[in-house]
Amino acid sequence: MTDFLLELRSEEIPARMQAKAREDLAKLFVAALAAAGITEGEYDTFSTPRRLTLIARDLPLETAAVSEEIKGPKTAAPPQALDGFLRKTGLTRDQLVERDGVLFAVIDKPGRATADVLAEAIPNIIRAFPWPKSMRWGDASASTESLKWVRPLQGIVALLGGDVVPCVIAGIAGGRETMGHRFHSSGPISIDSAATYADQLRDAHVIVDQAERAQIIALGATMAARKAGLELIKDEGLLIENAGLTEWPVPLLGRFDDAFLSVPPEVIQLTARVNQKYFVCADADGNLANAFICTANIDAADGGAKIVDGNRKVLAARLSDAKFFYDTDLKVKLADQATKLDRIVFHEKLGTVADKVDRVAKLARWLVEEGIVTEKPLPFRGGVGVGPVPTNRDLGETDTPHPNPSPEGVAERAARLCKADLVTLMVGEFPELQGVMGGYYAAAQGEDPRVAAAIRDHYKPVGQGDDVPTDPVTVAVSLADKLDTLAAFFREDLRPTGSKDPFALRRAGLAILSLIFGNKARASVVEMLWAASPSRGTAAKITTNWALDFLIDRLKVQQREAGVRHDLIDAVFALGGEDDLVRLLARVHALQAFIGTADGANLLAGYKRAANILKKEGWATSAPAQAGALGSSDDASNAGLRPSPEHGAAAENALPYTPEPAEAALIAALDVAEPAATAAVVAEDFEGAMAALASLRAPIDAFFETVIVNDPDPAKRTARLGLLARVRGAVHGVADFSKIEG
Repeated sequence: MTDFLLELRSEEIPARMQAKAREDLAKLFVAALAAAGITEGEYDTFSTPRRLTLIARDLPLETAAVSEEIKGPKTAAPPQALDGFLRKTGLTRDQLVERDGVLFAVIDKPGRATADVLAEAIPNIIRAFPWPKSMRWGDASASTESLKWVRPLQGIVALLGGDVVPCVIAGIAGGRETMGHRFHSSGPISIDSAATYADQLRDAHVIVDQAERAQIIALGATMAARKAGLELIKDEGLLIENAGLTEWPVPLLGRFDDAFLSVPPEVIQLTARVNQKYFVCADADGNLANAFICTANIDAADGGAKIVDGNRKVLAARLSDAKFFYDTDLKVKLADQATKLDRIVFHEKLGTVADKVDRVAKLARWLVEEGIVTEKPLPFRGGVGVGPVPTNRDLGETDTPHPNPSPEGVAERAARLCKADLVTLMVGEFPELQGVMGGYYAAAQGEDPRVAAAIRDHYKPVGQGDDVPTDPVTVAVSLADKLDTLAAFFREDLRPTGSKDPFALRRAGLAILSLIFGNKARASVVEMLWAASPSRGTAAKITTNWALDFLIDRLKVQQREAGVRHDLIDAVFALGGEDDLVRLLARVHALQAFIGTADGANLLAGYKRAANILKKEGWATSAPAQAGALGSSDDASNAGLRPSPEHGAAAENALPYTPEPAEAALIAALDVAEPAATAAVVAEDFEGAMAALASLRAPIDAFFETVIVNDPDPAKRTARLGLLARVRGAVHGVADFSKIEG
């Protein structure tokens, strides 16, 4: 067993590509060796700006002999098929093995030296490497067949143990020589083996391990900040990027003119981060300080003074531009900026951003007026009989803030200004700051603080783990924005398909759910989607139902990580009329807890037995309507509570015969459980509803053990089928158990 070292040295590899490159190198190498029968070994990959490295440990010196079996044609196949198979395998007919009328070629492959396997694999790995962007170089680049690499490839180190693995690609031969740091090292370095590689390069001022470089930067930056009485603002992504830009990292702290602190801190941090790859610091009060930390790639003789000074000048120029953008934007009222939104196309089928803003403003106001978004959420109002979308209400002079505005007026004004910063100079330079800058401009121009906060945060939540707004005005604007996006794109049938979601509608759907659950918004989702629909009539019904199904699918995805079963969501949703998602999820949680008990499991088994008998006998099936679906039957959810007309109605309390004890016991249990479960559901006591159903477990078990449902007596048979229909109907008052798996 021995170790193998592969270093692919080139000109600077972009930091953003290095992590994926390490993964790809390991994947290609493992696949190449596995194809040769080598599955042993452990692998580590490393990267610096100038090299991509793999170390494989404990490789065998030779591959094991293997026997490969290739299936051929049937013995009765035409001669042409046999001839082709023989040419492919290089064998003769008498060398083939026959089994069950099929011919097989058994080829014994002797073991090979691992060095020979590697010599073949290395050029193949280099040619197959999946860089997101690559280039050709030199005279050979005139041909499309020339070698491609992320940057010009300059050298290959390939050592198995202490021996060079002979390989050549595009005139570059594998060897043992590499280069150290550009400035702290001169001349080639002869690597002895994989075991000495990292230490030999460290002596040449190159730290091979990217994790170690990141640790050096993090510690050095933290200590530099604390020495200046400051605290480093951590940025994991920036830390990884700096580690990918340096081979010998040296963090250095510098200062910039504190006059720039009049610019919002997000602007300063983004300017330093995006343009210069600098960290920023906070003072003792948590405010942004006029300090930055850059990471040099050299241990300067003057302690980095000239490096810091040069970086300070570059940052000052960047911050001067940012301050100019900010000061210029402040001179224009947001309301005036908003008038320019008709110049930006939101989507060719959906009009301009101004059109979207108008829809969002009306919807945000409606959400507040209807009590869906309030300081204290109102009880669920239910129902899907939604009237037309409210027309725009005149707020008076909308270009000036209003004294003591109503909550709905504040929500509408915030919505009308929420996209205004898209046309500002600052957002044009830093699109990442849309919303944030609008919030600053609104506050500086004297808007209601709730308006400024809503503009700032109305894009939230933008992903998993992001903060969910809770201020009512912000929630109204954010929810309206995302509901409008969903309804508008669905109206044009621009729904996500497969893995494609060009308009980020899945993200919008998850954000809607987060806003609803994060704020316990008790309202009909159908009602909200209907109000958000930009059309009416059949088209609006189709759009609303599509969007509802889509949100339920997103709910399943969202709740899967929380351990909630998707079939239980289906079981509650299928009841019909249950589109208050807060209440729906409470039902699902109670149902999941119940199904996990012995009573729940046994009741489910009894229900399915009853449902199967009713189905076999052609008894009217219980078919709850889709929850909240527009155009559904009002009495669909009651279908399982009565026998179908052809069977006649059996009056449970006036049977034409004396019921058997177990039959009478089930009737008595239903007489108690049905109203108890119904009352519990109305009171949103879903645990109580499950407990009421649990009381049916024993009577149902006893009924099936001692009572013959398909009795020869038609009266008994009809009555007992009706009794099973009552069981099914009682259960469906809580959830459609037919949707539950298992």
